[in-house]
Amino acid sequence: MKCLYCDSEESRVVDKRDLERSIRRRRECLKCKNRFTTYETPEAFEFFIVKKDGRREQFSREKVAKGITKACEKRPIPQEKIEEIANQIEQELIKKEKKEISSREVGAIVMRKLKSLDKVAYIRFASVYRDFDLESFEKEIKKLGKR
Repeated sequence: MKCLYCDSEESRVVDKRDLERSIRRRRECLKCKNRFTTYETPEAFEFFIVKKDGRREQFSREKVAKGITKACEKRPIPQEKIEEIANQIEQELIKKEKKEISSREVGAIVMRKLKSLDKVAYIRFASVYRDFDLESFEKEIKKLGKR
């Protein structure tokens, strides 16, 4: 790692901290004694979501989190839990090691996670995702009531 001040390649790590998605290292240049911070993050595995109409767009964890947040609106679910679920979904998709994943597959994973978290949030998400009509909506609520 080159020093930001003198371009020397000789430095030592003074402090290291694990962050949520990276590692923060505080370094000291052995030549000029100045300190600087570096961040180490894993290279992201990029993949695309294939929409119902055939369009492809790059996966966005933020978009998944936003959809879950919308479904959980006015429900007693902390934002940290929503972020945790979004992270779990992203990790599950990365483990598939596919370059393209259908939006149906992503939606099914989100619904599975929401179903175990909160029935109302699940119904909200499913009603939009599956484009429920009144009859489908009633059937899904009855299925949940039987459990």
